[in-house]
Amino acid sequence: MPSSWQSANVDGSNMPLYLSVPESGGPVPGIVVVHGQSGLENFIKDTTQMLALQGYAAVAPNLYHRDGPDCKDDNLTRKARLRDPSIIKDIEGAIGFLKNHSRVDRRKLGIVGFCMGGRLVYLMSAASKDLKAGVMFYGGGTMVPFGEGPTPFDRTREINCPIQGHFGAEDKNPSPEDMRKLAAELTKFGKAHEFHTYSGAAHAFVNTGSTNYRPHAAALSWPKATEFFSKHLVG
Repeated sequence: MPSSWQSANVDGSNMPLYLSVPESGGPVPGIVVVHGQSGLENFIKDTTQMLALQGYAAVAPNLYHRDGPDCKDDNLTRKARLRDPSIIKDIEGAIGFLKNHSRVDRRKLGIVGFCMGGRLVYLMSAASKDLKAGVMFYGGGTMVPFGEGPTPFDRTREINCPIQGHFGAEDKNPSPEDMRKLAAELTKFGKAHEFHTYSGAAHAFVNTGSTNYRPHAAALSWPKATEFFSKHLVG
């Protein structure tokens, strides 16, 4: 299962991409893997590799690329500089990379994200017409804009693909109340979705590098996520 560093040029900046593809075969469906505040950490790389083992080409863009390779700021500071219009360009760059990859079926593209990346799954499900399925893990801040403009929540009516969400019952952002508000808005606009909640789990419950990692919630949620992708990108 080959993995490699690739890149895409976005707004004159060289955006690193971590790519994992199946050993052989193709064309295969493609999935964009979106990191959270912690950046393109080992957990995100491991996720691309896991998806490749299941038959997907998975690419993770580094959303902090505009800071440059020598930036020493902490991730909270770097996250505070992100703006939704630029993020949309970044993820569209990752989508474009998959669409032009020789091993990828450009008609079958999905997205998965964690924490901030879960928020961006919701945003990109509205902003992109290329995506056929989105899986969001504990996407916080969905009702808050990054910079000026509409929030992801405000763009619910524009969502183009089915969304699956995974939430910790003990999470504060997104809280169970936030989850219910998202579900109600998706229902209001007739958007296909399914949400799952896990008891005894807070934020980052599938992140193996986090102190909040909860094996029981990870073991329950990942099969649902992969079945969802299989349904919408393969079957």
